[in-house]
Amino acid sequence: MLKDILYVSGKPGLYKMVSQGKNLMVIESLSDGKRIPVFSSDKIVYLKDIAIFTENGEVPLSEVFEKIKTKENGAKCSVDAKSGHEKLVQYFEEILPDYDRNRVYPSDIRKLINWYNILVDAQLTDFTEAETEEKIETASDKTEEISSEN
Repeated sequence: MLKDILYVSGKPGLYKMVSQGKNLMVIESLSDGKRIPVFSSDKIVYLKDIAIFTENGEVPLSEVFEKIKTKENGAKCSVDAKSGHEKLVQYFEEILPDYDRNRVYPSDIRKLINWYNILVDAQLTDFTEAETEEKIETASDKTEEISSEN
């Protein structure tokens, strides 16, 4: 599911791509449904490509969202994204205890909570579906490669 959702630097909220041209993309806000153009010069990041730094590597954003979903029973975050730094850090430590405190800032946690709440409002809470589909596709591709070699 996160493979279809994107973030545009400098623009609030999350978006999904509606159409794509040579140098521009039309995106639709998940919050209000408004469509706007973004250009190739804008920094566009798909949520599936984002990971959170931990002491032992990186954790995909989908896994972090899944942990929040489990903690909150599928509801919005119990902590407000506008809360103080200490409260945000304390909440995130409950979600991901081994996150890298030197590389993940309270502003990152605030953004992550906002994104999660936007996705819950838009009823897009199946965070593991995309990875499962990709693993199945990758496995079937490898099987086809092996079959064709024999």
